[in-house]
Amino acid sequence: MTELTIKDKTRLQEYIKIEPFRTHTRVTKPHKHNKYLEFIYFTRATGFHVIDHYKIEINHPIFFIVRKEQIHYWHLTSEPQGYVIIIKEEFIEQCLDIKIKQQLINISAFTYLITKDNKTIEQLFKLLIHENKNKKNKAIVEGLLKVLLGKLLQIENKKTPSNLTIYQEFIVLLSQQETLSNSVKHYANILNTSPQNLNTSCRNESNKTASEVLSNFILSEAKRLLLYTEKNISQIAYTLSFRDNSHFTKYFKRHVGKTPSEFKSKT
Repeated sequence: MTELTIKDKTRLQEYIKIEPFRTHTRVTKPHKHNKYLEFIYFTRATGFHVIDHYKIEINHPIFFIVRKEQIHYWHLTSEPQGYVIIIKEEFIEQCLDIKIKQQLINISAFTYLITKDNKTIEQLFKLLIHENKNKKNKAIVEGLLKVLLGKLLQIENKKTPSNLTIYQEFIVLLSQQETLSNSVKHYANILNTSPQNLNTSCRNESNKTASEVLSNFILSEAKRLLLYTEKNISQIAYTLSFRDNSHFTKYFKRHVGKTPSEFKSKT
């Protein structure tokens, strides 16, 4: 039995990578990426892409989505032109805009999208490459990525795909909440499943427990509120459904290593 190749095109500590598609890449062997989500946008190319035994012909501008567990390979018959975005889990975890997390879940339910308004999409890729070279521009990169994903999701009339897993539905639900509850059971009830099923789905798709996934969302929202709003710590604790300021402070310090006040003053 031939051993499947597992590729990693990023450097250590590089959580998002944006670059032109390599023109010399024409034919690859079946492989998968076990550490990141990959987007490939072709402005021009011919041939086909096989992903999980599904063959997609390439003869027009097209946007491919390759999740980390999927096996895929290329067979291109002309010199390709386009762009690649690689997104590691660490980028998603550190992203303070929960809407981007929802967009990534929504778009990852698709295998490919036939793109429209390609001039705008290509310009967004060029801007992303330029801004990502300056590692200090994280907020700008996040903003441009959000616009790009929003543009692509317009193709589906902003409908959430119907074939989401329990884990993906959980992420979408968390992204849509105005206030977050620190209770896996609470969200399992909303999703009409058991905490055990929710936990199994989270482990299978993210290697994290449901509690860890929820905690990441709570901490991301706490950081956003601390950095970008005028709410005091007591108000933030209430917004995130902690019973009191002290409980929130202990929770935040246990996970972040700083109190909310220290995080806000030193960031």
